[in-house]
Amino acid sequence: MTDSRVTAPPGASPLPAPLPASGFVLLVLLTLFWGINWPAMKLALTGIAPFTFRTICLFVGGFSLLAFALAKRQTIRIAAADLKPLLIASLLNVTGWHLFSAYGLLQVQAGRGAIIAFTMPIWASILASLVLKEAFTLRKLIGLVLGIGGLAVLIGPEMARLGAAPIGSLLMLGAALTWAMGTIVTKRQSWQIGTVALTGWQLTLGGLPIFLGALLIDPAPDFAGLRGEVLWAALYAALIPMIFCHWAWFRIVDLFPASIAAIGTLAIPVVGVLSSALVLGEPIGLTEIAALLLVMAGLSVVLLRR
Repeated sequence: MTDSRVTAPPGASPLPAPLPASGFVLLVLLTLFWGINWPAMKLALTGIAPFTFRTICLFVGGFSLLAFALAKRQTIRIAAADLKPLLIASLLNVTGWHLFSAYGLLQVQAGRGAIIAFTMPIWASILASLVLKEAFTLRKLIGLVLGIGGLAVLIGPEMARLGAAPIGSLLMLGAALTWAMGTIVTKRQSWQIGTVALTGWQLTLGGLPIFLGALLIDPAPDFAGLRGEVLWAALYAALIPMIFCHWAWFRIVDLFPASIAAIGTLAIPVVGVLSSALVLGEPIGLTEIAALLLVMAGLSVVLLRR
């Protein structure tokens, strides 16, 4: 368990168990692939309507993960005790996040959208302390302040632009809030199915309302008329982030305390800004470099061993 304690000498305070190395590896890969996904999503949305794009991504990811679980002879049966929290987590982690972020990206730049969305660690850390009773230690506080400072450096020069697109900014903030709440729901439940099946079900169930929206709102997609780069971007978003990254995220939440898992995502918007500059030509300068240094310092304080 992530909150287990290592036995200490008599009279000494119990020492926290070291964080598992596999969680660090997953966090690095998650940061890279999810960061690159921001310009990919922005590019895909230039040719595919939001509900349709999200439906494709979620169903490809969900069905693939459930099929993989079955191939590994893992159960995908939902226990009665898991059903209600699974539905709630799916609506928050998947339906809310993907709808808010997809429509938000139509209003703001990909890199800036990533920055707003990844204020999630603020809300998740607060909720973890209130709901899960996780200790909000000095290390976590320092790491959070440094990480949010890095995000503030990025946001500062863009305040006028954000002010010109308040709806997009609010939508991205909604994505951050729903993801934070979904993380707490996922962490709080003692699931009776494995991470692969849990991720597959969340993507599938959370995708159902979005599929309904695609049928009712979006025009019929014309995939034959899409540009090659739009198709490649959609393919990347549907496979790597949707299958691997969602599984990796829920695995990280299982391995780490919720607040540390959330703070560990602070590097993702930095990768999002850098990759958006390379792929979409969005501006980059000294502010992005300063933000990277602050975010990395924050991550080091929280995640590295004493």
